[in-house]
Amino acid sequence: MSDDLLARHRAVLPSWMPIYYPDDPIEIVSGAGRRVIDQNGRSYLDFFGGVLTNMIGYDIPEIREAVERQLATGVVHTSTLYLIRQQIALAEKIARVSGIPDARVFFTNSGSEANEAALLFATNLRRSNQILAIRNSYHGRTLATMGITGHRSWSASSLNPLNISWLHSGDRVRGLLAKLSDSDHIDAAVEDLREVLATQTAGDVAALIAEPIQGVGGFVHAPDGTLGALKKVLDESGILLISDEVQTGWGRTGEHFWGYQAHGVVPDLLTFAKGIGNGFALAGVVGRAEVINAVPAISFSTFGGNPVSTAAGNAVLDYVLDHDLQANAARTGAILLDGLRAEAPKFKILQEVRGRGLMIGLEFVRPGTTEPDAPATVRVFDECRRNGLLVGKGGLYNNVLRMGPPLTLTEDEAREGLSILVNAIAVADAEAVIA
Repeated sequence: MSDDLLARHRAVLPSWMPIYYPDDPIEIVSGAGRRVIDQNGRSYLDFFGGVLTNMIGYDIPEIREAVERQLATGVVHTSTLYLIRQQIALAEKIARVSGIPDARVFFTNSGSEANEAALLFATNLRRSNQILAIRNSYHGRTLATMGITGHRSWSASSLNPLNISWLHSGDRVRGLLAKLSDSDHIDAAVEDLREVLATQTAGDVAALIAEPIQGVGGFVHAPDGTLGALKKVLDESGILLISDEVQTGWGRTGEHFWGYQAHGVVPDLLTFAKGIGNGFALAGVVGRAEVINAVPAISFSTFGGNPVSTAAGNAVLDYVLDHDLQANAARTGAILLDGLRAEAPKFKILQEVRGRGLMIGLEFVRPGTTEPDAPATVRVFDECRRNGLLVGKGGLYNNVLRMGPPLTLTEDEAREGLSILVNAIAVADAEAVIA
């Protein structure tokens, strides 16, 4: 790399921070639409969007102009001790689209902070530190959110202030519920919840936190209706439901604006982050007033919902709604999902194509087995980059290719990306069969 940026990175940043393509990493120096340019002038179609964060894409005039108007006032920060017009306007919009009645909104800077805040609200209201969480989940890097992350690679500490009980995930490839029909899966999940409540808790559980589609876990999700069935059991004891929509929100799944809407349920709390800022640090919690107002002492977020980030957030949400990006996610996502599923039978290493809208996962295994194949995944990953496509990785065994393109993806770009993906899988598949 020019000026040995990689060596400088390694000299001053923690060793545990992952970096893609460690032997030849990319510095993204410019971008427009769904494409970015690296330090060598190479152009890529971006199907990962800064880990599903650059939701509208790059260099979007409406967002840039909104931020520039705020910067022109000379006010970047005031703190929430004063009224912030941009923050209030965005909170009104989010409350309106949340689907939660009498909603309140609290802004933070990241998804980790948003989930931490949701846990604060739930445990205060219920006067309990008992939390139900899902295996294979990811909820953040703060101390409490690591405790509710059911993914060993991302659990950097076993120390935690919460008492956690674990439910089975919606994994359909491996695990106790993997081979069940949708209806049997839901019945088994309900039975699992009842048993966990009866055997692992003291009864007064605060909340269940769940991702409608598990992000870092490899875009795994349970059958539609699962959260709704679980909520009926939770309601018997007043246990709250927290829907972690950090990756599933804002229409990304195509079928719904929020992931929870696939389950016939309305959560008590909903956390959001990533895409709403389109790169600006913006996140938060929206939930029932009774729950969010349960905090018994003064609390606030110094930078959460600051004038600049909420100016961006207002422009992002307006753009999503004005351009019906949910419908675009459904349309372009179908090109990718249908195309990948049509090609899947040709490949011995491709176990499953899953996802919804523009949230797509490809799970790779050793031919003839369900044994995870991380090296094959890396081979597909690297081959995509070689041919001008950026994608992500994830899954419990690091054998899932993750894709979350900007919701502005065009049909032609979807077909272009599909072609690169299919060719990359073909290369890795041929090598795996030979080996």
